[in-house]
Amino acid sequence: MASEEYVFVPFKGDTKISGIVTIPDRFVRGKSPGVILAHGSGNDMFHPLLSHMANVLAESGYLCMRFNFLYRDEDKKSPDSEGVLEATWVKAYEFLRNHPVYKPSSIITAGKSLGGRIASQVVADNLMQVRGLIFLGYPLHAPGKTDNLKDSHLYRIRVPMLFFVGTNDPFCNLEKISAVLAKTDAFSTLDVIERGDHSFKVPEYYEVSEKEVYARILGKTLSWLKSV
Repeated sequence: MASEEYVFVPFKGDTKISGIVTIPDRFVRGKSPGVILAHGSGNDMFHPLLSHMANVLAESGYLCMRFNFLYRDEDKKSPDSEGVLEATWVKAYEFLRNHPVYKPSSIITAGKSLGGRIASQVVADNLMQVRGLIFLGYPLHAPGKTDNLKDSHLYRIRVPMLFFVGTNDPFCNLEKISAVLAKTDAFSTLDVIERGDHSFKVPEYYEVSEKEVYARILGKTLSWLKSV
């Protein structure tokens, strides 16, 4: 069984980033790989998918850290500025990378929607050195605005990327994201969740449970992690 530890990462002044580190039984400092998970704009580090992902990955030997962006702990509805969001990701990354006890051998970033996009921007700017990126519902565009894509920084990324996209996701047109990934220099993998929305929820009448969807996502994630 993996264990969990609450952590508080210094940010600026008295401000701290709250997080949870899930530690695998077989964890070895400096030898076990790590994964950092970030939430989407409307949720936090306790989102069911992120919690499930941290536990399953830890059972497979990956040290996992989830964290909250500052606005979530400050009980604000709107996300922080792009600069603060990016700085928060960097602080979380540096905390795990340099921690005297945790210090994983390598780090993969993973994020739900906003969390994944911000991570990719920071990696594109060479502010985090990671082994790969996982996107749990990438917000490629605003609903109905497929002519205004958030893709320019993706072409500067050189490490492998894994994208999970639902066919009913209003924030990520499947044809558009496929065209974007075809133009990236990095090795990019697209995994499609049939009938899934931005949070991979499938209409009830298709009788596909959340548990089944999560199992698919984690199965693909684990096989992908072994290949990068």
